[in-house]
Amino acid sequence: MPAKPCRPMLWILSALSALWTVGCDAPAPRDAHALAFQAPPHWSSNGHFAEAAATSWLAAFNDEHLTRLVNNGLADNFDLKSAAARVDAAREQAVIAGSGRWPQLSLTPGYQRAKTNIGGESSESGAFTALFNLSWELDVWGRIKAGQQAAEAEAEATGDDYRAAQLSLAARIAQAYFEFTEAQWQATVAAQSVKDRGTIVDLVRGRFNRGLTRGLDLRLVLTDLANAEAQLAQARNDVQLLGKRLQTLLSRYPGNDPAKQEFDATFQLPQPPETLSAGLPAELLERRPDVIAAFKRLRAADSRLESAEKALLPRVTLTGTGGASSAALTEIVDPRAAAWNLAAGLVQPLFTGGRLQGEIRFNEAKVREAFNQYQSVALNAFREVEQALAAEAWLRTQEQALREAVEQTEASRKLAVYSYRQGLIEILTLLDSYRSTLNAQSAHLAVQRQLLNNRINLYLALGGGV
Repeated sequence: MPAKPCRPMLWILSALSALWTVGCDAPAPRDAHALAFQAPPHWSSNGHFAEAAATSWLAAFNDEHLTRLVNNGLADNFDLKSAAARVDAAREQAVIAGSGRWPQLSLTPGYQRAKTNIGGESSESGAFTALFNLSWELDVWGRIKAGQQAAEAEAEATGDDYRAAQLSLAARIAQAYFEFTEAQWQATVAAQSVKDRGTIVDLVRGRFNRGLTRGLDLRLVLTDLANAEAQLAQARNDVQLLGKRLQTLLSRYPGNDPAKQEFDATFQLPQPPETLSAGLPAELLERRPDVIAAFKRLRAADSRLESAEKALLPRVTLTGTGGASSAALTEIVDPRAAAWNLAAGLVQPLFTGGRLQGEIRFNEAKVREAFNQYQSVALNAFREVEQALAAEAWLRTQEQALREAVEQTEASRKLAVYSYRQGLIEILTLLDSYRSTLNAQSAHLAVQRQLLNNRINLYLALGGGV
């Protein structure tokens, strides 16, 4: 019976499978380098931001239209879809890297036709073949497993990159929405300024026609009106530019009139939420996706270094071939027609021209690069939080001062108009009061938007979810 010849093969398979099992159950590769960058105990910009950090920021603005725009952008943005595809590709790369730990088996079916000529007589024959090829490197030392772990860590880092891209896109959409809303209000203020300057022109022209003022005054107010109209044109151009930018972030065709197509020109800039918990600095290292991704890439580099070092160790391989050949197709499935060959081998690298040692040194350098890159990303994350926390207080102070300036300039403008009618002041003083009012209103709108943008920057720096 054919069972007896198979016993040596079964014995070899059992022994090598035991070695492979030892390789599979070996301890996981060494951990990546310990964190060398020490986080401070609290934020230096403001000591009371010590509660748990906010987990989401979008709902805090209490703006349903903003929420809808951000959600639509997260669903439709082409760059984010590309990032999602990179995550899928990285995961499959990890599958590819781990496939070497398993036997590789292939089937090669075929048909051979031959013609022979002996003694003037020719004959033809044909045979069906079904050949199997087996190759298996037993990962005794965990070299292939280390490479698989590196690919898995890289895939996880790519997933964190995707999460960072989501947060960044949501922040850019929100900031573009605030900038677009501010631009609409800037255009409204500029249009009102043109209307007010037109009233002054009518006033001065009437006084000039009655001989109560000089021609120079009329020229000055006409020049001022022209400048105001130029500012209005620039403000309206900013509206269409920012509207198209926002539509592009939403992956929509940038239409000619975004205000009518997508947005309501009556939207107001919301007030920033009054309170914000920033958590502790040490929590940032476990919350920000870019910091987490940098650390996982450090682990991946360390696993690749381990795989390169284990390439110096012997490799245990198992190869086998088998199959059947028969003139009748139905007979090749008969076990009695099968033949096989099995071989086990041990390969020990002796001289590779420095290739293996070069790969080790190369991966050591990559580990150092990843380690320093991780520290750089972490340090930049701390800077962004500290910077946004400090800017919050100064921007609020600036907003309060500009609000007071708007009130004062409006009052002084009304007084200047009255004084000019009474002949108490020169035309330049009147024009200066109008310019001061416009500048104060424009600056106040800008700092309101900066407050909102800075709050989003702070949420983004803290790594909070949408």
